[in-house]
Amino acid sequence: MTWVKVCGLTRRDDVEAAVDSGADAVGFVLAPDSPRRVDLDMARDLGRGIPAVRVLVVVDASAEEALEAIKVTGAEAVQLHGEGALAAARTVLAAGAMVLLASPPGAQLGPAVPGQIPIIDNRKAGMHGGTGEAFDWSLAEGITQRFVLAGGLGPDNVVEAIMRTRPWGVDASSRLESAPGVKDHGMVHRFVQEAKRA
Repeated sequence: MTWVKVCGLTRRDDVEAAVDSGADAVGFVLAPDSPRRVDLDMARDLGRGIPAVRVLVVVDASAEEALEAIKVTGAEAVQLHGEGALAAARTVLAAGAMVLLASPPGAQLGPAVPGQIPIIDNRKAGMHGGTGEAFDWSLAEGITQRFVLAGGLGPDNVVEAIMRTRPWGVDASSRLESAPGVKDHGMVHRFVQEAKRA
């Protein structure tokens, strides 16, 4: 069964809707330029007591910054984007956290590392995910190591995306919203259910 992450959560009722729908993970964006940004205290409070993996999304963070964010929030995982992500991943993994390492479509993935999972997401100038736009899925077909597919996924296309690329997991954010940072609970539920049945 496909692992499912709902990202860009900013409100507790949206977190609960994702978990109640069966999401395996919830994402909290710490990147300062995101319309879905939350601070460390909000991420801690939003994720408190939930039975899903809590993922912190960071951009250009050092290993020390990522580990401090995990310590403050109690999150189990970090999604690394930008400068120094690969170097930070090694240190964060050694500390026992799960790592999602951002990779652009078509990039050569490094060797599989236990606990480190590539997340293949669309790229736009000045943005690190959350574009709401899919990329050419043929760029992810034939990948043999486990990876998470992201970029423009929603209830209407997640089954096709899974059937074509066979990812270990899927991740969605902006296409599940009624406004930036505000999730549409019906869309969240349909996305999770469609992904799980694919």
